[in-house]
Amino acid sequence: MYCRGIRGATTVEQNSKEEIIAATKELLVQMIDANDIDPERVASVIFTTTTDLNAQFPAVAARMLGWNDIALLCSHEMDVPGSLRMCIRILVHLNTEKGPGEISHVYIKGARNLKSNHEFQD
Repeated sequence: MYCRGIRGATTVEQNSKEEIIAATKELLVQMIDANDIDPERVASVIFTTTTDLNAQFPAVAARMLGWNDIALLCSHEMDVPGSLRMCIRILVHLNTEKGPGEISHVYIKGARNLKSNHEFQD
């Protein structure tokens, strides 16, 4: 068994508790479904938001889904000029037999363009 990273990202329209929780839940559920994630195999999860989002910890959404015994961490993304705003990212560390090519990363709403990793190019 290996520990694999599963990435996901989404956006919200406004900096509110309700939107951050709803968007994070939606993304996390899609990540769970796309990768058949069993919470017993999740080692930890890192949630990040762009610096314009601070109304709620996105990890609250995972707790609402019952992920109460999993190590969760929230942080802000680097504030890079010109990067996508109002964005929530998730990195799930999953213990799995799947190979890297079998992992499905999930990008929804305004974060769909992040899938091509344009942010990491010059």
